[in-house]
Amino acid sequence: MSLPTKTTQYSYPELGSYDNLVLSEVPVKPPKATEVLVKTHAVSLQYRDLLIATKRYPSAVLPNLVPCSDMAGEVIAVGEDVKKWKVGDRVCANFFIDKVNDVQTPETDNSALGGAAQGVLTEYRTFPAHSLVSIPAHLSYEEASTLPCAALTAYNGLLCGYEPLKAGDIVLIQGTGGVSIFALQFAVASGATVIVISSSDEKLKVCKQLGAAHCINYKTTPDWHREALKITNGVGVDHVVEVGGNSTLGRSIESVRLGGSIDIIGLVAAPDGQGPVDIIVPVLFRSLKLRGLYVGSVPMFHDMNKLITANPKTTRPIIDRVFPFAEAKAAFAYLQSQAHVGKVVIKL
Repeated sequence: MSLPTKTTQYSYPELGSYDNLVLSEVPVKPPKATEVLVKTHAVSLQYRDLLIATKRYPSAVLPNLVPCSDMAGEVIAVGEDVKKWKVGDRVCANFFIDKVNDVQTPETDNSALGGAAQGVLTEYRTFPAHSLVSIPAHLSYEEASTLPCAALTAYNGLLCGYEPLKAGDIVLIQGTGGVSIFALQFAVASGATVIVISSSDEKLKVCKQLGAAHCINYKTTPDWHREALKITNGVGVDHVVEVGGNSTLGRSIESVRLGGSIDIIGLVAAPDGQGPVDIIVPVLFRSLKLRGLYVGSVPMFHDMNKLITANPKTTRPIIDRVFPFAEAKAAFAYLQSQAHVGKVVIKL
């Protein structure tokens, strides 16, 4: 089979809106000795992609950026020194292509796809062989594309923190986006009791079907932290998956037990006018564990896939909608609408 010499990809001549995305054809070179050439079959979107598009992301991004970090595809060529991969293998690339252990460095940060490094919204891309992970056999390309950021962040938060989740723990999860749904699934698979908060009763019905024991609509119950305390007989939850940021952190602190864990993974909530949260006193006197997360490593990805493979029904990715490659802007618009439960995927 002759290798492609060109790829069609989306990029940003200028940031400011996802409407600025342009489609173009650029050259593709054969893989170097330690590289793998992959044909992209699916790309999933993150809230991060919207932040980058609108220049709200806190880290620097490349000019003429090819967006998106999460892909699943098929190996079509390998470099002469690559032993692990062969043509036809189904793979995902890790979010950080150079994070081969759990140590975060400026160098690993600079390998973040779709930001500090060129992304994956392209037909073909070469990757370092060390950055790739096999797709669980029971997952489609569309399902597998949701794993590198959303799933791995949820796995890192619940199972790789200061006090890893165990059966019988109580977990409070905010929202029904990609990370939140994976956190729900991994918590259920681990034998935990899950509380989910959302502004939509329809979305909470989906969470019930996925195994959530308790659901709270934070529009009708704005003091959801007090409801969580009632559910736990005043003790508080063991873990909080914090996706709202400054607007929800104060209530998260009030909902967690003494010595409990709050894994901070996002900032999706709109400002609520309360201003910065004073966290020093409650964190100090209640011995809380606050941990910021920035996705995960290649070995962590391998470990997560073991959990997914061992619990295929419970952990199957939830995909809300799949858009064709030609309608990538519509996919971004749908993600921005927050009408989705789970993931939004682009199929190539």
